[in-house]
Amino acid sequence: MQFNVRPYVCGALGRIDTALLGKLTAAGPRVRPALQTDEAALFSSTPLPPYHRDGASYAFAWGERRPKAADDWISVAETYETPGLIGDGDRVTLHTGGLGLVDVYYVRQGDAVYFSSLIQPLLALVPIEIDWSAWASILQVTFPLAEATPYTEVKRLPGSSALVFRHGVLTTERRLPRWLRTEPYEAWISPHEIVQLLHDVYEEYDGRKLLVPVSGGYDSRLLASVAKARGADVESWTTSPDDGTDTDIAFARAITRELGIPHRVIIQDAADYPADAAEVARRLEYLTPHHAWYAPFAKEVHGAGRILVDGLAGGPLLKNFMVSGAALEARTQAERSKAVLDSLSLGQPSQPFLSKAAAQWMDETVREQFAAATSMLHGHRAELPLSVLHTRTVRGIARSAVNLVGPEASFAAPFIHPEFFDAALSVGVARKDKGRFYREVLYAADPRVAALPSTNVVKQPLQRVPLRSTAAPARNYSHRMLETVVRRVPGLLSDEMHEVVAAGPDALTRFNGWNDRFWVRGLVLFGLWLSDVENDLSDLTPPF
Repeated sequence: MQFNVRPYVCGALGRIDTALLGKLTAAGPRVRPALQTDEAALFSSTPLPPYHRDGASYAFAWGERRPKAADDWISVAETYETPGLIGDGDRVTLHTGGLGLVDVYYVRQGDAVYFSSLIQPLLALVPIEIDWSAWASILQVTFPLAEATPYTEVKRLPGSSALVFRHGVLTTERRLPRWLRTEPYEAWISPHEIVQLLHDVYEEYDGRKLLVPVSGGYDSRLLASVAKARGADVESWTTSPDDGTDTDIAFARAITRELGIPHRVIIQDAADYPADAAEVARRLEYLTPHHAWYAPFAKEVHGAGRILVDGLAGGPLLKNFMVSGAALEARTQAERSKAVLDSLSLGQPSQPFLSKAAAQWMDETVREQFAAATSMLHGHRAELPLSVLHTRTVRGIARSAVNLVGPEASFAAPFIHPEFFDAALSVGVARKDKGRFYREVLYAADPRVAALPSTNVVKQPLQRVPLRSTAAPARNYSHRMLETVVRRVPGLLSDEMHEVVAAGPDALTRFNGWNDRFWVRGLVLFGLWLSDVENDLSDLTPPF
């Protein structure tokens, strides 16, 4: 990982032990001091000037968008979606962004907190112990929830949160972000107004070269249509999401041809899948089994010299993505929460993957974690899309832009820009049901592009293509990792899965369904983690 655009940062606040701070700074990428006081230290891989400095007060930020002036931390967080460190002479505050897209990890030692934008350097300060609850959600939901990381001693500071050191005391401060303080009312914003807001967001990037990855769906064609309408210097690239159809590539060609945008297809090689999967897993610090297919694409973006325009959050904001009919029709909070979690969780595989004890414990644990992670949203008018945004989008899907592209190249996420975010959130879920509102927005942006086939509404027969993730190289890699799981945690897997693993790599060919594939990917990720930390992890006694 090369921190060319967004720096790697680490530091501490509180009663700092200089020896521990030295361990932290030595354990990660090379850093230089940005701030050193008795109660706060900040180090960065590239020069990091404060955006505010006046006597004893200071303010630093290291997200994609930089604040323009001093403000209270929650305003900075929700406006610029950036973490930062603020001191005012009375208190020191380490805060996240409003959604928490750019991670802040920390460990607490005595009366000090040591933090880093990567997990790995913090492991120099604490013993490596497995957080089984984090792995429960990674396996069942494909991402961790709330503060969890794979390690018991390392926590993630959630969005709209801060660690504060004041008068010798460390506290955690949670705030409601703007979109929760005031419920968005149905303003009956029109599709044309939504498109105009996107034009306004793009003004920030006028005169800069853009790269809009176009798939066959709604989000990317909307962003590409507006970029082209503004006369931007824009290119479009497409790669296969390894879904077994490559429909995205065919549909993207039609979209970019209609818009007159130069288009390039990034080819993937099945032989490279094991290396790509392992590299992505390690780079994302084992947080999700998603994104292995994105690796070749991200590497090309690093050298493109263009800002990647990412459709992050478009689905939940504009088309009720992951919001099921059961969630829309739920009459009680319990029914609504269950329906959202069911949508986010992997469905039942074709055969039991986990032992009965492990499956029961995992269901209960994930349900408790999800309730805690979304409790602040309960009863909110936009609870359903916000539940998806604050969990799946932030902790799983955002990794492609933030952690695979972000440090090396700039990315823009127009849909989470404050003005657009608030406007889209104000549109009631009933108007968005079945993509109706989104289709109106697409038509307002470019009716010819709106009329082209979409992977969101596929009606024609699909051409099947081989999956990289189930080809022979992937099966061999997956089998090695599953053998590690069987050896280290035999009680996790069902008897049926033990038989599959014992039968060799080709036995995995039976797992072709979507749910099966993701259960395998999650367990393979766990196997890779177990292999990588084997020499440092002493106790693997499961709680089930």
